[in-house]
Amino acid sequence: MITLSNLSCVFQTEQVETTAIDSLNLKINKGEFVGIMGPSGSGKSTLLTVLGMLDSPQSGAYFFEDQDIANYSEQQLGELRKQSIGFVFQSFNLVDSLTVYENVELPLLYLKVSKSERAERVNTILERFGLQHRANHAPQQLSGGQQQRVAVARAIIIQPKLLLADEPTGNLDSKSGKDVMDMLTQLNKEGTTVIMVTHSETQIQYCDRVVRLFDGKLVSDDAVVDVKPVKTAEA
Repeated sequence: MITLSNLSCVFQTEQVETTAIDSLNLKINKGEFVGIMGPSGSGKSTLLTVLGMLDSPQSGAYFFEDQDIANYSEQQLGELRKQSIGFVFQSFNLVDSLTVYENVELPLLYLKVSKSERAERVNTILERFGLQHRANHAPQQLSGGQQQRVAVARAIIIQPKLLLADEPTGNLDSKSGKDVMDMLTQLNKEGTTVIMVTHSETQIQYCDRVVRLFDGKLVSDDAVVDVKPVKTAEA
């Protein structure tokens, strides 16, 4: 699904040049659940933003479903993101002025999905995640775990091929964190490719592979072989 070849990403200021990703080679297959780990400053979040087509590498190639997107325009990248990629962030990134229903509906508005289809898809996913009774609530009226459920619902409402999660349980208690991990696992079992940045050795056990970075370089890429936590069908 994804191939990165000698990919580098460099950030420059007037005084310093920082190589966030350094000649990275990586392949991710369709349907995998891949964890990305490494110390602060290792390039994890930068890699996620490049994979999500929010940042562009300075050199190297990025193939998404066999298409080299290096020379895509911003408009082309935006269209590809809207149709193929869902994002889940540590800080939820919900729109405070919108209700739960409206937050989940938002990506479908960008895709110009009809009102009737939007209603059907939003109601279905809110029911699936146990949020239908919160549809008219504002994000501030929800617990952290509930907000992250809304964020996951919003991310997958477009039925993305790829789901990118950046520390998705970082602001949650252990039970809510497990609920979110079970949710991501179920989505992966249904065919969505999931790539997750995490610091948690416990949560990495949900993954098929763990990619470890240091100073922007790939230092290991291994299958997760330890016994995994029980994965439930629903969160």
